[in-house]
Amino acid sequence: MHILALGLNHTTASIALREKLSLGEDAVRSALSRLACGQFASALAELVILSTCNRTELYAVSSQPAFAELEIFLSDVCGVPANDFRPHLYRYRDMDAARHLFDVAAGLDSLVIGEPQILGQIVRALELARGQNMAGPVLNRLFQAAIHAGKRARAETHISRNPASVSSLAASLAERVVHPIAEAQVTVIGAGEMAELAVEALRKRGARKILVVNRTLERARALAERWDAQAATFETLNDALLSADILLSSTGAPHLILTSDMVRQTMTARPHRPLVLIDIAVPRDIDPEAARIPHVALYDIDHLNAQLEDVLAERLAETPKVRAILDEELAEFAEYLHSLEMLPLIADIRQRAESIRKEMLEKTLRRLPNLTDDERARIEAMTQALVKQILHAPTQRLRAEASSPHASEYAAVARTLFGLN
Repeated sequence: MHILALGLNHTTASIALREKLSLGEDAVRSALSRLACGQFASALAELVILSTCNRTELYAVSSQPAFAELEIFLSDVCGVPANDFRPHLYRYRDMDAARHLFDVAAGLDSLVIGEPQILGQIVRALELARGQNMAGPVLNRLFQAAIHAGKRARAETHISRNPASVSSLAASLAERVVHPIAEAQVTVIGAGEMAELAVEALRKRGARKILVVNRTLERARALAERWDAQAATFETLNDALLSADILLSSTGAPHLILTSDMVRQTMTARPHRPLVLIDIAVPRDIDPEAARIPHVALYDIDHLNAQLEDVLAERLAETPKVRAILDEELAEFAEYLHSLEMLPLIADIRQRAESIRKEMLEKTLRRLPNLTDDERARIEAMTQALVKQILHAPTQRLRAEASSPHASEYAAVARTLFGLN
């Protein structure tokens, strides 16, 4: 049994490639459902898909190192030839896979180190896999352990103390390029978590004129009311664009929200008035060609890298403390993983003991034909309890020794002692 992790992120792939491999929740559900009844069902016993704006990762349990199957599966699901993304993939196995997920959960592998959103995204990825019955005992245990480790890292260190999310960096960028931001008309497209974080960060930096535009007015109003902003639907997007000094977009749409033609028409109607476009969505919301239009400045997620050094200095100093916490949690998970290697042996011992118990019980009951049903039931319960008590200590010992360098020797001796060879 192997735990496998295969994926790409902001350090290995461009935003153009990441958006091609990005999967929304509906796509994740569909992919998991296809796997459960598809050609790879026998090779991949469990699967969790973690897809965010900065990464797409597959975590699987398999009887073999089935990385080739994972590549083909990802290619089929996303409709992208494997040759296009294979050079950008990383692959981890067993404890290396576990360590990678723990790093992700703690925010050590994020574009913005220590960012809090990834923990909720990991929780959601596990929920989606559970919903399709693809998160079995191993990945359930792995993801729960990673989530616990991520929470400990944030509670016991300063890895997430100062806001430094993509949304807050975008707000900081807006404040720098448009001054004073209090006088600027800001339009935020989207009403999800990233959009709300952006609105919050903009408010804290002094933005007073904020319009939230969303496909559904109800969600736009709910977000706007929390931050004393205005709300509108996509039907008014052209008007919102016409009046905006800053437009920040963060939707989950699989297609462009703002085309270059829309931006060009807007700038024709308001010549010489600058427009700042900030696109923090993956896939991108704004056509990259809009950057070629005069008086338009377009920034996407990859542009935000330049802002990170100063913001992250304090968080980077906390990395050794976080590593120590992760090492503790990984050691505990390693014990669980090693214990799985003893499970077939323990199952064989229990099966052997149960076979002997039933055989001896039948012989005894045949010699006592006058027993009542209640007496027979009591005797059977007693034999079951007796076997359980006798096996408790040796099976617990086998679990404890699973992580020992002498585990294979213990297993061999146990098989001999219980007559399992």
